Amino acid sequence: MAERPAVNASPLIFLARAALLELLRDVAGQEIIVPAPVADEIRRRGPDDVTVRAMQHADWLVVVEPPPIPPLISAWDLGAGESSVLAWAHAHPGAEAILDDLAGRRCAAVLGIPVRGTLGLILIAKQRGYVPAARPVLERLRKSGMYLSDAVLDRALALVGE
Repeated sequence: MAERPAVNASPLIFLARAALLELLRDVAGQEIIVPAPVADEIRRRGPDDVTVRAMQHADWLVVVEPPPIPPLISAWDLGAGESSVLAWAHAHPGAEAILDDLAGRRCAAVLGIPVRGTLGLILIAKQRGYVPAARPVLERLRKSGMYLSDAVLDRALALVGE
């Protein structure tokens, strides 16, 4: 069995704002780890925040205390969320880190940690038939605050034949 992936705040926030949080479970697995620092970051947004409310109803998002942050990760000076997601994936070989932060993604690459971002989740959702087309979903995410340049959007859509 593959290790459960760990997710950072930005994919949760973007997907919740766009009412697409269920796609995370569809694509990434039936149970997804949310390290406590990530959950804390989201809870600080307040009880009326859409992400806070969505997480309360997503029992498949499992909040856990992360393992200690290894010096290899600490040296990157990432945020608490990114560091805890990477620490989880590092301590659980085969676990994927789901995060959008560029520095966090670079750290994952150096450490050989599988990583995927929100954009990648949507492309997989299209390939697996969870969404009929990626473009409307990505446009919805953009309208919900996720930054995607036109060039990145076009390259990503070309990968899934759109």
